Amino acid sequence: MSQDVQRSAPGELRPEPVQAISASESQNSRLRSLILTCLKIGLTSFGAPTAHIAMMENEFVRKRKWITEEHFLDMLAAANLIPGPNASELAYHVGYVRAGLPGLVLGGLAFISPAFLASAILGAIYVKYGALPIISGLFYFLNPLVLAIVVDTTWRVGKLSLKGWEQFLIFGLTIAASLLGGNETIILLSAGGLGILLHYWLKLKQHPPIAMLSFLPLPLIGLIPVLNSAAPILENRLVQIFLYFLKTGAVLFGSAMVLFGLIQNDVVTRFGWLTQQQLSDAITVGQITPGPVLSSSSFIGFLSGGWAGAALATLGVFLPGFILVAVTAPILKKLRESKLAQCFLKGVNASVVALILMVAVNMGRTGLVDIWTILLFAAGLFVLLKFELTPVYLVITGFLLGVIKALFFI
Repeated sequence: MSQDVQRSAPGELRPEPVQAISASESQNSRLRSLILTCLKIGLTSFGAPTAHIAMMENEFVRKRKWITEEHFLDMLAAANLIPGPNASELAYHVGYVRAGLPGLVLGGLAFISPAFLASAILGAIYVKYGALPIISGLFYFLNPLVLAIVVDTTWRVGKLSLKGWEQFLIFGLTIAASLLGGNETIILLSAGGLGILLHYWLKLKQHPPIAMLSFLPLPLIGLIPVLNSAAPILENRLVQIFLYFLKTGAVLFGSAMVLFGLIQNDVVTRFGWLTQQQLSDAITVGQITPGPVLSSSSFIGFLSGGWAGAALATLGVFLPGFILVAVTAPILKKLRESKLAQCFLKGVNASVVALILMVAVNMGRTGLVDIWTILLFAAGLFVLLKFELTPVYLVITGFLLGVIKALFFI
């Protein structure tokens, strides 16, 4: 059959066995076309994950007809329910349907690799030439425009996520816990636990598993910032980088922007790997490079540990997504229909909005340095909100302004 799914009952989609995708195509042929297509998307997709997802829908569904629209939406829903970057996990899911576990791994690597290389190369340039006028000029203009993108993302995600008093309660408690110095990872997981208690238990009158009752309430988390410093820090920097980003990738839900909410206190204050300005620049790098924004971890890894640090940070932050998709892909439909998982995600999403907002606040402190950067930020945010402009155009504008400033005004 030419379709990747078949109906086993009215209204029910069931993935076909991978081997039955096409009788005329060999496994090597399917892998080759998958790798080239994912590589193309990774090289040409910029901006928010929604842009990557739109390109994937065009390539995988409409152009190549590897999967149906319904199956694509099932994959997107499942990607939202597990930790990891959504766009990357979509590539893993399609790779699995297209060519089994080899397709999951190779398709995902093809999508991620361009972003990793671009971010690591920019990290090398940044380390060597960061003090040059043209580099500082680029970030002078790019940072306020990327801040506008982050604020716009916060607004749009917030409109979708903050519905009902339960969501606003979790949002407010996350802000409070973050201001009090709470550990962002624990905050995020606790928000998911509160989502289950408020939505699954109280609203749906369902009793969650007893283990869910052990989640700490968010107000208490702010009182135990000692968790940020109590864990022993490994002496080997590279091992530390890998394990830290592995842990981060295992609890990263929703927008890739939440990565910076999870790590900003640790990489700046706890470990001292980066300054706050360098972290803001890392966020900008995630916007100006193709592929997933999460590739900023490659830039951070390079600044922390060179090429090996870039590779290990990238491996660590993306590895949980590979593993979780490999585990959940065979039970895609059940995962999508799980009310428990959906309630957990509701709580996480409300917390994600708060964490991204805190990232925006810290970016504003370092990126808005004078009246011109404030005006540039305001103009960028106005354009995004009023005209719904694709963020990549703001990045291009900032890049061109930086080049002009460096060439003609310094």
